[in-house]
Parts: sequence; structure tokens; C-alpha cells
Amino acid sequence: MTTTTPADPSTAAGTATDSDSLFERLGDVWAELEEHLAKVPVLQRLDDGTVTLEDYMRLLFNLRQQVIDGSPWIARAASNFDIDHFELRAAAIKHAEEEHRDHFLLEADYVALGGSREELRAGRKNVGSEALSGYLFHYAGKPNPAGLLGAMFIIEGLGARRAAEWAARFQEVLGLADNQVHFMTYHQEADGAHTGDMEAILTSGLIDDATADEIVRCAQVVARLYALQLEELDR
Repeated sequence: MTTTTPADPSTAAGTATDSDSLFERLGDVWAELEEHLAKVPVLQRLDDGTVTLEDYMRLLFNLRQQVIDGSPWIARAASNFDIDHFELRAAAIKHAEEEHRDHFLLEADYVALGGSREELRAGRKNVGSEALSGYLFHYAGKPNPAGLLGAMFIIEGLGARRAAEWAARFQEVLGLADNQVHFMTYHQEADGAHTGDMEAILTSGLIDDATADEIVRCAQVVARLYALQLEELDR
């Protein structure tokens, strides 16, 4: 099946000048995120081939504590869009439904690696995940929280552009089976579809200048906090 990947930020904008500008600004945020990811220790070890099975299991363990919050904060955002933002509310409801089983995929990978599902479910967020989830739930509680499209740009973009790449590298270095990296490989396709939906909204004319500013600011915060949760594994 052909999947939609997040468009290159320099060319993803469509035809409208305003949306061109918004995508250019989001592209700058993405470039900053890539710089932060390049400094994350576990990703550095993945890149140079020294990553261990323990590293991968720690990564899954830490991600799970934040992934489980994905559907709830999206659903909370949906509940705060009024009728004048019906299209955004409908999109958020659809997205929340699609996301609410994601943590089961991650848990299955962890168990396939020999980990304990009970210990995984009893885990706590690291300091970066606490900050990320706290910010997302806070923002989702605002009236008409359209700025969260910036969060989606970052989170879904990572799934579509980086997750399958990371999965393939973990398999290459550690000799993992497909059922041990399914969470990451699944997200290349699923998040690719989500980014296509999001880009359609961003280029639809629904986004005014003030909302564009909110989207970019939210993307900046989420990009930094997402990298922080990867930097702070187990802390």
C-alpha cells in the first residue's frame, strides 16, 4: 500500500501564499527538532550501531507511558471545539478513535522481546513525558485549541518520517523480528495518512494568521518536549 509521508516542509504548502508561509515556518521547527534528535544518546547509539536490546526495551518502556495519553488528549481537544469549528472537531474525534489502541501494539512488541506487560503498565512517565503530556492536556482544555495542529505536525511527522527508519535500524543491529518492531512500522503508514489529513486542513482556508501563529508555537513546544522525553529515559 502506498503511504503518504509528511511532505518536505519546503514544498508541502499547496498553492496559497499563507499556507506556504505556515509550512515554511513549520519546516524551520522540524529542522530544529532534527538537531535535537541528533543529540539524543539512544538515537546516537542506534545510528552508530552500538545500541543494545536493553536500550530498545527502555525506549519502548518510556514511550508507552506517554503513548497511552494520545487518544485522551485528542478527545479532550475535540470536546472543546465549538460548532463554528465543526471540521476540526470531527477530525479530532476521528483521530482519537484511530489512536486509542496504539499502546496495545507497543505492549505486544515489549512482551515479544521478553518484557513484562505488568511491569510496563505499572511504569511511570519520565520527566520529559510528564512535561509533554501536561502541556498537551493543558492546551487541549482551551476553547477551540486549533494550535494543536502544530503538535500533530511533530508527533505524526515523527511516525511517518522516522519510525520505520528506526525500526529497520533496530532490526539490522539487533536482529529483531517483525513482531518486535510492529509499533514503529505500523506508524509509518498510519501517521502518513494522518499527516495527509492534517495538511488538507492546513491548506483548506480554515487557518487564519493568529491560528497559524498558535500552530507554530505549539509545534515548537512539542518538538522540544518530545526530544526531551527521549533524552530523559527512566528519569
